[in-house]
Parts: sequence; structure tokens; C-alpha cells
Amino acid sequence: MADYSMYIHFYKQEQCVTVAKSGQRFADGVMQNGDYCVGFEGIAPPSSDQLYPEVPEPSPAGTPGEVPQPATPNDVQVAPGGVGSDPAGNGLYKQNKDTLFFRDNKRRIDYVLAYEKNDDSKSEEKKQQKRECYEENLRYEGLELEYEDRELSQDGKTFYVKIHAPFDVLCKYAELLCIKMPIAYNDLEEEDDGRQCPNPMRLEIEEDDDRDVFTAPFMRNRMKKFMIPQKKEEFFHHAVRSRIVYTILERCRYEDDKRKIGIKKMLNNGSYSAAYPLHDGPYKSEHSKLTHGYKNDRHLLFEEWARLGKWYKYQPLDKIRQYFGEKIGLYFAWLGFYTNTLIAPAIVGFICILYGAISLGQDLTSQEICGSNITMCPLCDQRCKYWPLDNQCRYSQASHVIDNPATVFFAIFMALWATMFLEFWKRKQAVISYDWDLVGFEDEEERPRPEFESKVSTHRINPVNKLEEAFLPFYNKVPRLIWAGLVVLFMVTLVLAAVFAVIVYRIVIVVVFYRSDLGLISERAKLATSATAALLNLVAIMILNKMYERVCYWLTDMELPRTQTEYEDSFTFKMFLFQSVNYYASIFYIAFFKGSFVGRPGDYNYFLNEYRPDECDVGGCLIDLCLQLAIIMVGKQAYNNFMELIFPKLKNWWSRRGNVDQDAVPSQAYTRWEQDCDLVPVPIMALFPEYLEMVIQFGFVTLFVAAFPLAPLFALINNILEIRLDAYKFVTQYRRPMAARAQDIGVWYNILDVLAKIAVVSNAFVIGYTSNFIPRLVYLYGYSPEPGVSMRGYVEDSLAYFNVSDFQTLSIPDDKIGPDGNNVTICRYQAYRHPPGHPNEYEYTLHFWHTFAARFVFIVLFEHIVFLIKNILAYLIPDVPHDLHDLIKREQYLTTEMFFSNEKDLQQSMDQLHHDTDGTRHRHAHHHE
Repeated sequence: MADYSMYIHFYKQEQCVTVAKSGQRFADGVMQNGDYCVGFEGIAPPSSDQLYPEVPEPSPAGTPGEVPQPATPNDVQVAPGGVGSDPAGNGLYKQNKDTLFFRDNKRRIDYVLAYEKNDDSKSEEKKQQKRECYEENLRYEGLELEYEDRELSQDGKTFYVKIHAPFDVLCKYAELLCIKMPIAYNDLEEEDDGRQCPNPMRLEIEEDDDRDVFTAPFMRNRMKKFMIPQKKEEFFHHAVRSRIVYTILERCRYEDDKRKIGIKKMLNNGSYSAAYPLHDGPYKSEHSKLTHGYKNDRHLLFEEWARLGKWYKYQPLDKIRQYFGEKIGLYFAWLGFYTNTLIAPAIVGFICILYGAISLGQDLTSQEICGSNITMCPLCDQRCKYWPLDNQCRYSQASHVIDNPATVFFAIFMALWATMFLEFWKRKQAVISYDWDLVGFEDEEERPRPEFESKVSTHRINPVNKLEEAFLPFYNKVPRLIWAGLVVLFMVTLVLAAVFAVIVYRIVIVVVFYRSDLGLISERAKLATSATAALLNLVAIMILNKMYERVCYWLTDMELPRTQTEYEDSFTFKMFLFQSVNYYASIFYIAFFKGSFVGRPGDYNYFLNEYRPDECDVGGCLIDLCLQLAIIMVGKQAYNNFMELIFPKLKNWWSRRGNVDQDAVPSQAYTRWEQDCDLVPVPIMALFPEYLEMVIQFGFVTLFVAAFPLAPLFALINNILEIRLDAYKFVTQYRRPMAARAQDIGVWYNILDVLAKIAVVSNAFVIGYTSNFIPRLVYLYGYSPEPGVSMRGYVEDSLAYFNVSDFQTLSIPDDKIGPDGNNVTICRYQAYRHPPGHPNEYEYTLHFWHTFAARFVFIVLFEHIVFLIKNILAYLIPDVPHDLHDLIKREQYLTTEMFFSNEKDLQQSMDQLHHDTDGTRHRHAHHHE
């Protein structure tokens, strides 16, 4: 049996000196045979007495073309054929396809690395050297590796490296990373008296969940103070295990260069094709959960969370956090909280619509329009005819359903709701941060992105760790930012051009519809134009989104952000700026600008000297705005849900199309690591599109809710589906992500806060200028024959007179016959202007200026009152619940007591040691005497 090396690593001037037991010496980080021996950067190495035990010499047999892996006690190599030696000495055994353990069936697989080899490629030798060096350093850090040959894989070309972190390694890095672990059960909770009514929304699994615990930063010298179970392997749940292993993977070198470090770079340079933790097993079971229980946590999450049939159930947030990590857990916690808070505005919005429908019979404005015999001026030039006002009967009725006094109340309610939502989310987030040990959590200094280091040629000494790193000077960064800003400005201009194109479409197509010989089309020209324009705008939005997303990635890559956080912040800002302009521009146009540039009969403004600008109907632009909102919001959500469900399924089908499980052939069991490798990789910014979709929806719900009271209801329905679809995607279609941590939802909270503030102003203008609420109010209390009592005569008062002889030449209709069959001399149009023959004919009347002033006063009062109430609510609602203060203080007390107790035990041990030493000395002195 050969005497294999037992390594002792010393650090001297940031170099590695290795002494082998066999007497072979390596110095300055380079072996005598030219291979690299590199240390672990940033973490203190183990003490010199922690040596690897001796191991048997490995078999010389290997796979043709495969470079033999170095034999260490942490390696288990398997011979081709899919069978291995049973550790118990029972002969050969077949690899279980759903196993989560090494072949000894004891050590759990915490991470998997996959790669393919091209034996004829010259660059493959360099990659192999990098892998060997990298894996040697993983073993030096205490990780245990097991290899699966490509002949054992379904595709016949993929190698797998399985990684296990022993308990002592987990303890070491749990201490280095200051991971909090349980020290005592929460003894401040109120006892359940058993008299609570059963709640169908609660999950049955919650009864089996562990009680809440107090935690403290883990320390090995105080290990006895922590709640370590009998099976100590269960002390660290999988999210902690995978995060610890990923930390090691990110900090190990693969060459003798301080910059050649980390699994991200290994993936980037093609040395490995994938790196991922394993799912807990299959998410389906052939047995009933009622009789056999849940096979694993993945099966539990699928059955109780990731199915549409469980839409009414609470989310098992603690299980989600333990399985996917805090970052994904926070997203689902926020999405669930947002969805729950939508219930109240959905109900209130529905009641407002119901009130509008019920009160329709008492709406004198609609009754006057439906029973009028007023002849209106043509809606387009030449071929358009004079039309009767009662054609707007249905339109005015629909407008009243949306535009009624309840809408004003609902706009105020939604402005306050947005504040309540954000304030109570801060409270909820504080509780979650405490429960998940995120209080005071601060990321360690982020390492530069691999792409940053590979593209930046200038370097500097990092002031924190005093190591040389890539650095982008200011003079190099500014031109990149300027260029990115110009491209973003161009793309925003492109969006506005697309909106302008839709406006032109409205102007042109409404004329075409009005001139149609088909009465069905000509009578509904406005509605048909609005619907088709909204659909066209939705298509343009989707196309521009896909195009801009690629541009945004290119721009952010070109800027060369140093860290992943800087990359995500830059990308988020660009995407949200573009998306907000893309989705909201056309809506802002309809709400605040449509109909403002038309002019009046006899003085119309023309586009391209031929087309009149788009104008609102007699009932205003609110129906157009509602239709635009409904089509874009609902269409966008339906499209996104469809793509989120179908695309991952298609990708997974394509990946595993040739991997058919053949249980009859032991060498081709479709193992768990292969099944997971064929799943869709979790994107680096997997949560970005999810947050962006919800934030854009939050804008729809708050910015223009006065025009679309059903927006919260549609958002609620969508989010109920969204939670389950996202859960299904993460549980079944994606690889298991590394359990990343996050203290909060990040920059998205600030974006939501800005949207909530803009929503107050937006809704004030929608009510003040887009709806007819203020003109009706002015008429009711200032111009009605029965002030403050009746709206009778409002329609007649709001329509001005026009002498058809004053038409512009281009505007004169071909058909001069009115709806009553007589020649028209006077037609009506909606405006507050003096009639023909008046000294100031066609000029604005005093009624117009009264209405204008009332609109302005309403907007100012609305904004100030709502903002005042918002600030008062924000001040009155504490960010941290009172009960949480007691829990934090109790935990701090227990932690302090644990430290004192440990110091006391240590002092007693030292006293006992001194006592024994003194006794020994006395015995020795007595013996000498």
C-alpha cells in the first residue's frame, strides 16, 4: 500500500508551502512537477495538525481518455457499469436513480458539478488541469467528492462530481459565516387553548412544524449550548448546507493566481457546464399522501403549495425558506402579502361598479342623452354625417357605471391603501427578518463578477482585503454610462414613437370606420377604434419589451458593473424605466391629452393637413381609458402566465428527450443528478422578471384606478394564479437554486413607494380632468335650476351651438341632411362656448372658467388631504411590531446568558486543571522528599 501524501498547508506572504508526508517538498505554491498547489483565499486554513488520513492506492483502471483523479480519502471513484462495491461487503449493488447520497448511502450529496469532455480538443487539457486543481482545493477544505463517469450517464457524455460537506466542515463555516442556529424554544408564545375555530386556509403540515426558536451565531467552542438533534446531520437544513458549500465553491482557486477563483469563473470559462444542489427527490408519488405521507420536502411543497387546487391555502413560508433560501422565500412572502391586501380593494372596487350599475336608473344625465333629439356636429370631415345624441345612450350609461361619486371615494381609498400596504409590509418584513435570522444581516464584501475581471485590464489594491483586483477607472466608466444613457433615451423615444403610431392609427382608422357603409361598424366606430388600437398597442408593447430586454442586457454588460448587486441595480433601473414608459405612455395619453388638440367646429386642428386629432365622446374619455387599461393589463398578465408555464416545460422536454429511464439496464439509471441537470437552470436574475411584473401591475392598480375600479379584482385573480404558477415552476421545472440570502425586497420597495406617491397625483388628475365629476358638481351647485338638488338640464347646458355655415372647407359634410330628414343649420358640440351671433361667439364662457378653477382647486385639495392622511398613517403605524421587541430582547438575553455560562464552564475547567496540576506537583515533591 502506497504512502499517500498527508498535506500540511502553511501561509506565508500569501503563498502556499506544502509539505508531504513522503518527503516531497512543494514551495511558493508550485509543485516540483509543475502542477499548481493553491490555497484557499480569504478564510483561515485549518490548523497544521488536521491531516488527511492515509488511504489505499487507487486502482490504475480508468475510463479511456479520462485523466485519473487523485486518490484522497474524500474521493470515491466508480468503475464503468453503474455498479460499485457495497461498503458493507455484500458484493455489488445498483445505483438507485432517486438517491440523494454517495454510494455508501450515508453521506448526503450537497452539490453537483457537471461537465463534458472533448478528448480531441487541445483546450480540454487546460480545463482538466483547472478542474483537478480546483477539486484538490475543495478536498483540502474538507469537502468530500465522488465521481460519476460519463458512461454512467444517459447521454453518454456528461461527467458528474458529487460533493458532500461533513459535519465538522459545516460547523467550521457556520462559525465563519456567523450563521445563527437554534439555542432554545420560544417561550413567549401564547398557549393554544384549543378553542380556535378550524381554518380551511391553514395547511395541515403546520401542525407538524417545529416551534419557533431563539437563535445565536454558531460557535464551535459553545456547541453544547445549541439544540443539536440526535442525528447531528439534521442540525443544518439543506438551505444552510448548500449555502456553505457554495461559499467554498466561490472562494477556491483553480490556478495559481489570486484572480482565478470561484465556481462562477469555472462555469464562465467552460470548465464546468453546471453547478447546482439537488432537489429532495421526485415531486410526485405513486402512493397516496394520506396513507404514506410525503416522500420528501419537494413532494410536500408540490402537494400543498405548487398546485392550483391549493389556491385558497396559506403559503408554507418556513418550508419555502428552508428549501429555496431566504431570497426566494421573501419574494413569495411579499407576493402573498400583496395578494392578501388586494382583497379589500377588489371588494370595494366591485361595490363601486355595482353602485354605478344600481344607480343608473337615477342618473338624469344618461336619461337626458337617451331621450334627447339633439343633432350633433359630424365626428369627421366630409363623409361623416350629422348624428343624433341618443346614439351615445349606451356609452353614457357605461360611463356612469365607472364615473360616479363612488369612484372619487375609491380613488381616495386606493391612495390610502397603497400607504397601508407599504407600511404593513414593513412590519411583516420585520417579523420575517427576525424569524429567518436576517436582523442585522449584512452581506460580506462582494467579489467582482467574473466578466468584470476578465474584461478589465487595470488593477488596484482593494482597501478592504489589501489584495490586487480588477478596477475600472472613472475616465473609462463615464463614456460607457453616457453611451448607455443615449441608447436608453433612444429606446424611450422609440416607445413614444410607437405610441404616436398608435395615435395616428386611431386618427386614421376612426375616419375609415365612420365612412363605412356598414351601419354596424359606423355606429360603433369609436368603440371599434379603441379596442383595436389597444390590442395593437399591446402587441407593440410585447415586441418592444423583448427587443429592449436584449438591449438592456447588452448595455449593462457594456457598463461593466463590478459586482452582481451593481449589475442588478443598473439593469433594474433601465428595465423599469423602459417598461413604465412602454406600458403607461398610451394610458397617460388617453387620460390627459386625448381630445385636447381637436379644436372646435369651424376651427379644427389637422394632422398632415388631412386628419383631425383624436377626440373624446360626449361622455368623456373615461371609457376609452378603461378599455385601454383592461386590454393591456389583462392581456399582459395572461400572456406572461402562459409563457411562464409553457416555456419551461418545452425546454425541459427538449433537454430530456433522449433520456428515457431504462431500469432494466443498471448502467443507465436516470439518476437524480441527471434529472436535475436536465431541468431549466435558474437564471442569475430569476426573481427580477417576477418582481417587475408585479410592480408594473401595482402601477395599473394604483395609478389609474379611478378609470378602472375592477383593476384590483383582476390583479387579485391573476396573483392567486401567479403564486401557484411560480411555485410550480420553481418546484418542478427549475433546478434547485442556491439558497441565497436577502434582508428585504431591495430597491423594489422604493419603486413601489414612488408609484404610490405618483398615484395620488395621477388619480387626482383623472378625476379632475378626465372624468365629468367636477363639471357635474359645478353645474349641480352653480348652474342647476334646483341648486344642490337636481342635475336636470346638465346635458343641454354642456353642449354649445354651432352655425354650419361657419365650417371650414375641409370640414363641410357631404350629406347636409340631419337625422330628422331636414337640412341642418345649427348643430351641437360639447364645450362651454358662446353661441353664434354673440359678441364673443365661440369664445369660452364664464361657466368654462368656473369649471377650470374647480378642477384646479379639487386637484390641489385632493393631493394635500390624501398626502396628509398618508403621512399620518405612516407615522402612526410602527415599522416593528411591539411584540417583536420582546422577542428580540429575550433572544439577546439568552445569547448573553449562553456566553456567560460558557465562560463559567471554561473557568471551572481551568480551575480544575490548575488543581490537578498543583496536586501532581505536590505528589511529585512528596515523592522526591
